[in-house]
Amino acid sequence: MKKSGTLLIIDDNRNVLTALKILLKDVFDNVITLPSPNTLMRQLEEQRPDIVLLDMNFAAGLNTGNEGLFYLREIKSRYPELPVVLFTAYADISLAVEGMKEGAADFVVKPWDNDKLTATLVNAVQRSKPSSKAGSSQTSETFWGVSAAMQELKMLVEKIAPTDASILITGENGIGKTLLAKEIHRLSAYRSKPLVTVDLGSVAESLFESELFGHAKGAFTDAKSDRVGKLEEANDTTLFLDEIGNLALPQQAKLLTAIQNRIITRVGSNKPLNVNFRLVCATNQPLDEKVIRGEFREDLFYRINTIQLEIPPLRRRAEDILPLAHLFLQKFADKYHKNGLVFSTAAQQKLLQHPWYGNVRELEHCIEQAVIMCNGNDVAGSDIRLQTLAKSKPASDITTLEEMEIDLIRKSIDKNHGNLSAVASELGITRQTLYNKMKKFEL
Repeated sequence: MKKSGTLLIIDDNRNVLTALKILLKDVFDNVITLPSPNTLMRQLEEQRPDIVLLDMNFAAGLNTGNEGLFYLREIKSRYPELPVVLFTAYADISLAVEGMKEGAADFVVKPWDNDKLTATLVNAVQRSKPSSKAGSSQTSETFWGVSAAMQELKMLVEKIAPTDASILITGENGIGKTLLAKEIHRLSAYRSKPLVTVDLGSVAESLFESELFGHAKGAFTDAKSDRVGKLEEANDTTLFLDEIGNLALPQQAKLLTAIQNRIITRVGSNKPLNVNFRLVCATNQPLDEKVIRGEFREDLFYRINTIQLEIPPLRRRAEDILPLAHLFLQKFADKYHKNGLVFSTAAQQKLLQHPWYGNVRELEHCIEQAVIMCNGNDVAGSDIRLQTLAKSKPASDITTLEEMEIDLIRKSIDKNHGNLSAVASELGITRQTLYNKMKKFEL
């Protein structure tokens, strides 16, 4: 494995420094450790590291994270291109998010996972290299969170985005599939041109051909001029087809032909047009099951699914809830001119216990509402107004043992406010069995 240059670690716990040096000595050519930031600027000048891992707390008796933010600003003022990864306790995640707004490349939560820590540092170094930035003036809208599942997804995206492979993004409503498509485009060879998006769920069947393939003047009533379709518009860039599972079979056949041949013909024209695009699709539906039922073409499924990226629901990665909540808190505090807001302990517990069937979109809506309703600087538990949407079928509609099991698990999750240990205990199964069933049933 090619090593990643020089790493400078600043942490006042000498045991942590020793452990990290042992862990990372085979990843970096040189690992320099500092037990105090007092000589930090001099070390930066002398050692010229490729990346810094910076603890957020140093001063004896203090645990505010402000020390880390202070030294982050010092580093970025002198060395703006130097990537800094923040090292923080779980309770200080909101400060780490603030640090990312001020220029930190990423953050790692203590106690750390060795593989995630290593991957975060290596990726931060790679992203800082000029070659990784060439041709892209866009900034990422993606906040990856801290969970192992999302970090693994991030690594996969960074690996496949520069290729031309067709990608299918799957996941529940409100999970961020469109944002992921934008990130793939931002990291692709087509990033200099705009992403072209089509929401197939909102395209009427009668307008499908005109929308995707365009039409010639006079092709039908009201066709008063030529129109460029989305596939032609996406020539030499990324085409994002959202909600592709909503396409009817006749439209699927027409889309498949265009994707296979990379040739389209406008409605009312006989002139074929060559098109070249990178295809990214998204759906919240299980397309493999639709293929079995004859509702989705198998050949189209494989054509759009060279690589599948599944975004896990928020309830399966509880460690991402508070970081996202803090991000939305800052966003809406700025919007509504309520700067300085913080979550109370009760509010944080309430956020962590909710199952979030509406995923990130539901969380964002919840935090916006809380910011509007709260008084003072603390967001109280009573400001977090949650709705438990009915996700279970009526008992009269349940016809199979599998549906009964799904209904029972969902009701137990709601009853126990997302506490999976309590759910497993109530159902008389192990926590691992519960996880397996939730994964199987996509709960």
